[in-house]
Parts: sequence; C-alpha cells; structure tokens
Amino acid sequence: MCKYKDTNLGIKKLDFGVKRGTMAVFLTDGREVIVPVSMFPDIKQLSRADREDWMIMDDQYFSFEKLSKIYSVKDVLKI
Repeated sequence: MCKYKDTNLGIKKLDFGVKRGTMAVFLTDGREVIVPVSMFPDIKQLSRADREDWMIMDDQYFSFEKLSKIYSVKDVLKI
C-alpha cells in the first residue's frame, strides 16, 4: 500500500465509462478519483476496447495488455 498522509492507499478498480475523456480510479479507502485521460498520453492512445483490458498489480500499480508502461497510485494522485 502507498502511505499517504497516514492513510494506506491502493487501487481496487478502473472505469472509463464515467465520463468521456476521463478515468475513474477506485481506491481501497473507498474514494473515487476521476482524472482526465489526457494526463496519461499512452492510455489516451489506446482504443476503447484496449482500455478495458487493464490489470492491477499489488494494489499499487496498473497497466494494460497493450502497454509496457506501469502506472502507480502516486501517478493518479500526482504525489
């Protein structure tokens, strides 16, 4: 887990269906963070179907089948 201000944060789920051009990241503490996909140029280039092929690793990182880059909860929160 990522230690941030006395809170352990992890990633539970990603969702690209909330609003066009955004990605919702559901955290293990119950919060939902919505970020523009434009923050992640590699993800923005993926097709809609490829964006749904995501994986979460150790509750801290996420990636996609078609990408070699791995993102972290810190990338989402811009820590």
